[in-house]
Amino acid sequence: MKTVVLIDSFKGSLSSVSAGNAVKRGIQKVYPDSDVVVMPLADGGEGTVDALVEGLNGVYRLITVSDPLLRPITAKYGIVYGDTAVIEMSSASGITLVSDSERNPLNTSTYGVGEMIKDAISYGCRKFIIGIGGSATNDGGIGMLTALGYKFTDKDGNAVGVDGKSLEHVYSVDVSNALIELKDCEFKVACDVENTLCGENGCSAIYGPQKGATPEIVRLMDGWLENYASVTQKTLGIDNKNVAGVGAAGGLGYALKTYLNANLQSGISLILSAISAEEQIKSADFVVTGEGRLDGQSAMGKAPVGVSTLAKKYDKTVIAFSGCIGNGAEKLNYKGIDAFFPILQAVVNLETAMNETVAKTNLEKTAEQVFRLIKRIKN
Repeated sequence: MKTVVLIDSFKGSLSSVSAGNAVKRGIQKVYPDSDVVVMPLADGGEGTVDALVEGLNGVYRLITVSDPLLRPITAKYGIVYGDTAVIEMSSASGITLVSDSERNPLNTSTYGVGEMIKDAISYGCRKFIIGIGGSATNDGGIGMLTALGYKFTDKDGNAVGVDGKSLEHVYSVDVSNALIELKDCEFKVACDVENTLCGENGCSAIYGPQKGATPEIVRLMDGWLENYASVTQKTLGIDNKNVAGVGAAGGLGYALKTYLNANLQSGISLILSAISAEEQIKSADFVVTGEGRLDGQSAMGKAPVGVSTLAKKYDKTVIAFSGCIGNGAEKLNYKGIDAFFPILQAVVNLETAMNETVAKTNLEKTAEQVFRLIKRIKN
């Protein structure tokens, strides 16, 4: 019997691989000789670097880059398969890196993201998996592009800055000094929003306020991004401003797609492809997935549903485990998850439930009991 285990992290408690290994131990108490394949799972957001590095025997890189306000900060990214960098843009340009009082998209920059990409290129990476959720920025990606050698200038030919307010002065762009290695690079971007660059559904209007933008700042930045897209079109001959997803991370999606020819795709689809999950699922008897909490939101395209959708392509039985069950979780039964199980063994406080040792034990015990039932039915 073969079981493929793809569980998202139980945030604050278990990593994806730790959770998967706990399930594996439970299954092998019932089927000692069974083939249990544990694969890392993430949705392209927080935890993606850790999941892929741990699950694919990668390595971490810790480097000093610029935070959203251009202050030095230590950022982490991963390298897997020897040539693929896994980057969470929030590690350098995330909203959690600026205090509430500092939040203002006029002043924040994606420059640090470009520094991370540049470092990975210097390390020999030519493939990139980038998660772009949780940004503090609305600079259209000019900060990142400047760090990679692109030069944005004003009417007098002077370089503009690298933050959001610098967009006001963009008159032309010089691509001649962009890193030559970029032409050999492949960028895959986890993007789970459909926002365009400008307009009512654009990044300024939809996400600007949570980053500190007033209505007036939203109006100004939307116009600046419109001009930036026009300048870009004149230079590159590419018009992507109305493509779904380019408004992600304050227009970073636009910069990645337009200047670096990135492929924007659903986070879970990107990760499942990166780990070659389909090849393992095809030959599985059972697929196990889950996350810390399963509820109605989980049914709206989160990681476990991405797994179940792929598994149902091959008519596999899908079981899910979670720390707790919330309202609407029954919707998962119509999204390819045949049955789901909470792992708590007793009524305890949240701190105890999330203790790493307790969570591992609970997950292992629950998996064991489920597979004891499976064994009884199969026999």
